[in-house]
Amino acid sequence: MLTGVAAGVLVVGAGAQAAGAKGPDDATARTYAQIAALQQMKKSLTGAERKLDSKLAVELRERGGKVASGALPELATGVVVSKAGTTEVEVHATKVGDDLIGRLRKVGAGIRYPSAATGTVLVEAPLSALTTIAGWSDVTAVNAKHGLISGRETDPRSKPATESKEAKAARVEGAVRAAASKITAAAPSQGAVVSEGDRTHAADTARTRYKVTGTGVKVCALSDGVDSLEASQATGDLPADVDVLTGQEGDGDEGTAMLEILHDLVPNAKLGFATAFTSEVSFAENIRALRFTAGCDIIVDDVVYYHESPFQDGLPAQAVNAVVADGAFYFSSAGNEGNTLDGTSGNWEGDFVDSGRGVGKFAGAAHDFDPGTGVQIFDPLSPRSAGRVTTLWWADALGGSSNDYDLYLINAAGNVSDFSQDTQDGDDDPFEILATGSGSNQKLAVVKYSGADRYLQLSVFRGRFTDSTDGTLKAFSTPGVTRGHSAAVGAFSVAAAPASGALPFDLESGDPPNPVGPYPNVFTKQSTPERFTSDGPRRIFFGADGTPVTPGNFSSTGGVVRNKPDITAADGVLTSVPDFAPFFGTSAAAPHAAAIAALALSGNPGMSNAEIRAALTGTALDLAPSGYDTRTGTGVVRADRLLRDTGATPQPLVRAGNPVVTPVTGDGDAYLEPGENASVALPAVNEGDGTATGVSVVVDSDDARATVTPHASSYGNIAAGVSKSKNFTLKLAAGYPLGRPVTLTVKISFAGVLSPTTTRLVVPTGQPSATVRDFAYSGSPVPVPDNDPTGASATVAVSGVGYVSGLTFSIDGTACSTDTASTTVGLDHTFVGDLIGTLTAPDGRTATLFARTGGGGNNLCQVVFDDAATASFASATSSNAPFTGTWRPDDALASLRVSPADGTWTFHVVDRAGSDLGSIRAFSLHLTGFEPA
Repeated sequence: MLTGVAAGVLVVGAGAQAAGAKGPDDATARTYAQIAALQQMKKSLTGAERKLDSKLAVELRERGGKVASGALPELATGVVVSKAGTTEVEVHATKVGDDLIGRLRKVGAGIRYPSAATGTVLVEAPLSALTTIAGWSDVTAVNAKHGLISGRETDPRSKPATESKEAKAARVEGAVRAAASKITAAAPSQGAVVSEGDRTHAADTARTRYKVTGTGVKVCALSDGVDSLEASQATGDLPADVDVLTGQEGDGDEGTAMLEILHDLVPNAKLGFATAFTSEVSFAENIRALRFTAGCDIIVDDVVYYHESPFQDGLPAQAVNAVVADGAFYFSSAGNEGNTLDGTSGNWEGDFVDSGRGVGKFAGAAHDFDPGTGVQIFDPLSPRSAGRVTTLWWADALGGSSNDYDLYLINAAGNVSDFSQDTQDGDDDPFEILATGSGSNQKLAVVKYSGADRYLQLSVFRGRFTDSTDGTLKAFSTPGVTRGHSAAVGAFSVAAAPASGALPFDLESGDPPNPVGPYPNVFTKQSTPERFTSDGPRRIFFGADGTPVTPGNFSSTGGVVRNKPDITAADGVLTSVPDFAPFFGTSAAAPHAAAIAALALSGNPGMSNAEIRAALTGTALDLAPSGYDTRTGTGVVRADRLLRDTGATPQPLVRAGNPVVTPVTGDGDAYLEPGENASVALPAVNEGDGTATGVSVVVDSDDARATVTPHASSYGNIAAGVSKSKNFTLKLAAGYPLGRPVTLTVKISFAGVLSPTTTRLVVPTGQPSATVRDFAYSGSPVPVPDNDPTGASATVAVSGVGYVSGLTFSIDGTACSTDTASTTVGLDHTFVGDLIGTLTAPDGRTATLFARTGGGGNNLCQVVFDDAATASFASATSSNAPFTGTWRPDDALASLRVSPADGTWTFHVVDRAGSDLGSIRAFSLHLTGFEPA
């Protein structure tokens, strides 16, 4: 049942009259009549419907029989509705909290990504509930989920492969088994497959000449996912310690391929990853998390959300600005949307020009694309521009537009086949979006429904404006398709040039040959960029807070121009990842550029953003046309030129290793107890590229009752790759708390910019007891919400224990099976690979037990998580189901033993994928205390 929908059926006479017309004039009349019909519907929207984006509103009316048959015969809203009648939407509200989320759940919505900071919730909701949701007073807008596009270039004629999560789990597990059986190549630091970009950027010779390898730098990527991470680690193409943010592994393998490129060029850099594909809000928050939580020095991504404004820094760009202000370097793909120099552009931007057409036919006025004396209200699309997302923006602030522009797609017969006509009435985004259909002779029209003239940008992603095949329309395009966070002031927007072979398909029939790269030679000034690489510049009209740059002037003479892209790097390279060999697009170029910057930072730590920008742009090889250009920026970067310019030198990096603690006084046993002294052999390990000189180690304790002598010790010089150890004495006072671990803060200083390093080491004390105390969950089963990041929790209270020497966690059960909804297992859930399980101690410390592993296997039962276990649960596969036995958790449980165990412990389970269900039923904590001293 629909509520709040205007009664009656929309009747359009003109559309019916023009149905059989065949001439150009009749086709135009048909177009005008159908635009008028859509505008009539727009005028009739209720208050709740106006909060819906126009596609949702029309979809609901069509399904409710509120649109006359034949009025819009070929119109498609593009709203994706599941077999269950649900669709993904973003709900905007004045406050996102438990109350709103509870109401959303009551109307049948599944929570996908709530963000209190931005006032948005991504949900999968019944289509029939959207008008109800929009009618709530605290809800300001409901729009279809904003999509995105990555910078990977694939054949436009190929259809995206679809794969069930069951098939994916089987494929990934098979790939890991196959990879484990292979012998790695002769370059174990890089892996079995090395990107040709390592050679064409002269990164290989630069590493040898300057002896820098990425030491001391952490480089992190954002893309779709890292499905093949474990397989790439098995072949040595990625290191074992890639830092993937918990729950942010995503889906797909573009991220894996990007990480391999980074590892090829900077084999000793630390790597990290988070998905960019959940939502625009999640993407922005993951940018910040990679810097402020994971400590990434350089971040690279390869996506743009369609909702990222070309005229103002939105959420992702603001996140980029924040991490750059904190000292990080940020690289992003410029995009594969074409450029005017190569004639591949699907972009038009400029001032709105009133064509004088529309009065008496439909409300408002159509835009005139013709810059000359003629009038043309349509811009024609190329034959291969089918199924392409198209966006319209105009120069108003985000969330503040009262100028109402609309976008229409017209097919060869003159029928409106798609549209976007949201209501902009003062608190809305200046944004419309649609997708092109199939067939030739499609064209776009922009209508100013009401309001003032504004500067516009119309972009067909991966499409192209070309003269119509029937010769009736001329195409108009302009530079400047690059937008969003890639165009942020502090970001490096990266264009693409082939490293080796040519792109193996034409972008459009009749295109000239695609360029080839120089491999096995290096890039030169004669190198040629990819024909698809996006061009700039980017005109900005508003600050991030919506303040106008040029108040009152929102035309082509206003705003400020940013020169983008900045630099060019390699694509068309090999990786070990299936379907990414070769890997084309600015998605491949951006990680090459980021890795080259990481080499410079490794050899010259402490470089500022201004310094690295000056060095990268100053040493880039200028590509045609001469000088800075809006297709390749300042040119293609070369690692050898950059490291020479920045004066790269091999840097030492000394960190504390694991200490060896040996009691030397007391009762003669192997345990350090109150009133006893121990010798602490503390190694200092040089992980860097250069010799560390003047190494000094200072050790402090976190408790005055535990003293360390000497306080400082000189370790002299330590060569690269060498460890040196010295002895300290740790003394516990007689009144030191039984079993309390000692946290040592070790500060190591040495000659070099990376000095000092600080490491916290935990030294256990006390003799473990042989008595184990069990604390079991005794509550009712707790359902785990499907594909919902809020998850489900169950708690256990612990008392009378104090500090513990041992901690294991079990998911229990009386009888183990893979049965769906089994009541005799500890955690029943089909497809355990959907789940993330964490354990939180009373002091708030959290350890991840398992995270998206186990594939399609069902149920955890009589499984023990123990730091001493041989096998990690990260290696569990579907064949291990039901999951039983002893496994090592993802995070060490020892990290939860630094405080007393008394208090409330929380087991939290999150389901991060759809269609599988289950409940928390039975689990226990097993705690071991200490023998009296």
